[in-house]
Amino acid sequence: MKIIETILKDCYIIEPTVFEDERGYFYEKFNEKKFHELSGICPHFVQDNISKSSYGVLRGLHLQKGEHAQAKLVSCTEGRVYDVAVDLRENSPSFGKWFGIELSDENKFQLFIPRGFAHGFSVLSSTAIFTYKCDNYYNKESEGGVIWNDTDLNIDWKLPENEIIISEKDKLLPALKDKNF
Repeated sequence: MKIIETILKDCYIIEPTVFEDERGYFYEKFNEKKFHELSGICPHFVQDNISKSSYGVLRGLHLQKGEHAQAKLVSCTEGRVYDVAVDLRENSPSFGKWFGIELSDENKFQLFIPRGFAHGFSVLSSTAIFTYKCDNYYNKESEGGVIWNDTDLNIDWKLPENEIIISEKDKLLPALKDKNF
């Protein structure tokens, strides 16, 4: 396992060591002890979520607030997505900045997103299966987020805007400058 720092404080790419032969492949998807040794962070995951989406779907930018905040370890186990994390921790040196990476069943990368971040992804393949490991339980009353097309963030979702499919709920999320996320 290789840990790669991103431009966002405490947000890491995890690149697995993949063993391939004529039978297929094997890799260790996550090892808490190794991750802690390499990053200094020791999440304890308590909930796994899976979503399946079609090309053009954009989910985000979401977060859980307050005592229900969640760190996430995300990956794409089928297809390709463009994954985005936004640092919303006001005391962080990377507050208001975002990082994006393609996650796919081919590269097998994962992204560790700490608590206090908004997260979203766009589907680049015909379909995608996306997995989330969370270190806290979901709480509906603690939902928050930032609008996907916030002009201050100016995120390139790697899709033509007219092909983006977004939920009505996500269209109503506030802008970063409103600090009402």
